[in-house]
Amino acid sequence: MRADRLVAALLFLQTRQRVTAAELAAELDVSERTARRDLEALASSGIPVYSQAGQGGGWSLVGGARTDLTGLTAPEIRALFLLTGPDTDADPRTRTALRKLVRALPATLREGAEAAARAGVSDGTDWAGTETEEARLAPLQRAVVDAREIRIGYARPGREPRERTVQPLGIAAKSGVRYLVAGTEHGLRTFRIGRVTSVTETGAPAVRPDGFDLPTAWRALAARMEDRMVAATVRGRAAPGTESVLEGLLGGRIRYGERAADDWAPFEAVGPSPEVVAAQLAGLGARVELLDPPEARTALARIGAELTLVYGPSTPSGSPEAPPRAPGSAVTPPV
Repeated sequence: MRADRLVAALLFLQTRQRVTAAELAAELDVSERTARRDLEALASSGIPVYSQAGQGGGWSLVGGARTDLTGLTAPEIRALFLLTGPDTDADPRTRTALRKLVRALPATLREGAEAAARAGVSDGTDWAGTETEEARLAPLQRAVVDAREIRIGYARPGREPRERTVQPLGIAAKSGVRYLVAGTEHGLRTFRIGRVTSVTETGAPAVRPDGFDLPTAWRALAARMEDRMVAATVRGRAAPGTESVLEGLLGGRIRYGERAADDWAPFEAVGPSPEVVAAQLAGLGARVELLDPPEARTALARIGAELTLVYGPSTPSGSPEAPPRAPGSAVTPPV
């Protein structure tokens, strides 16, 4: 649209002492004739733009006049560039947009923006050198914005990736973990972006439900997930000095009571099931005793039996007490 082009032309003028029609044409990707007409339109509309003919001539703002068309304050600029400026793995269009915004800012704001952009660095791999979810985030965001149906590879923990065709509707974040909210053949679902292994557009437009609102949909989906995450309560007691380890394992899903005379702390922990909570706490050994429900105690006993079978003492001859088993086969605890 011409209005957008005129604003872009004014912003470009603000970054230079003098520009030629050819320079403006290159910046706006238009012909010189169109660029000259835009400059003349700015001048005739009351913007203090004037032209100077001859060698070294061009178009300038009278007296270096400036108009901050962004409307952004200095703190807002710093916050924006702290959020996106350091991200060297950002989409090329994002980096281009940020460079244009820097050029459009008044000099008093530009220095702070550039400093914020240099304030950090983003590494797209983990400590093992494996690519993180950032590689999948950009194509998923594009699919949401462009409303394009996609086929994703998705790997649940301990399983091989499976491909699914979905309708991308939004990206949600909870406690630093990002999820794709998408329509599927079974209704709205969430997909943890860190488990997405591939993203391919099918070429078809995405189907967006009538009246779809991402915040409302996410609240409903999150409530269902939270209900599943706290479906079971396990009660137990922990030896002195164990609390920090328990909090690292369970986070906010554990609550303590008053210490007993032996200095052990009673606790309640919630999780998807008693068996899951027991498995999370099994590594603490005798420093934690689970009291109820019985399913949690049974699960711990089973885990202990399996570990004893695999790592228990050897016979005097040095051979394992348990018969050899094929790698990866299930361990059956003794009756």
